[in-house]
Amino acid sequence: MLRVLGSVSVAAVVLFFVGGTAGAAAAVMAALGCWWATGRMEPSSVRRRRELLAASIPHAVDLLAASLVVGLSPAAALEEITVVVEPPLAEELAELTSRLRMGVDPVTVWRDLAGHPQLGGLGRAVLRAVESGASVADAMSRLADDQRRLNHAEVESRARAVGVKAAVPLGVCLLPAFILVGVVPLVAGSVSVLVGR
Repeated sequence: MLRVLGSVSVAAVVLFFVGGTAGAAAAVMAALGCWWATGRMEPSSVRRRRELLAASIPHAVDLLAASLVVGLSPAAALEEITVVVEPPLAEELAELTSRLRMGVDPVTVWRDLAGHPQLGGLGRAVLRAVESGASVADAMSRLADDQRRLNHAEVESRARAVGVKAAVPLGVCLLPAFILVGVVPLVAGSVSVLVGR
């Protein structure tokens, strides 16, 4: 509903300011552009879920590595950590453990997990270790370190973006003040000098 309301509002504003046949064409184009742009926006619930998953992966991978070190199989370790992690990661891992419990080939389960946007690294690391016969615990430790570095880099990137995003509103606020305090008196003084001659 908001998407329709936004598109209609943009079309009305464009039609009001441009007017005529050109305004009608521009209004249709603006409405279509607004419809397309709002359709591409990520809902806040999806973004929050993605961020929660990304933030909880290093902890879950550490738990998985510790469980593997004490001798649990990857499936049993996954089942154990599913109980202690919080949603939404618990939901994702519960789905994996249920597939493994049903008897789905572990390689298939890990390969499917490798395509997951946030948990793909976990799937790929376990899959490589299972296929090559390498230690899954070592792969989990490396993955946890990589995920921590990735999360840290993402937080730094967002922090740097705040400064850039704050510059435009700050400029919009300060520009009128600069014009009124700096430019207008200068122009007024120049005009009074020129008119006085």
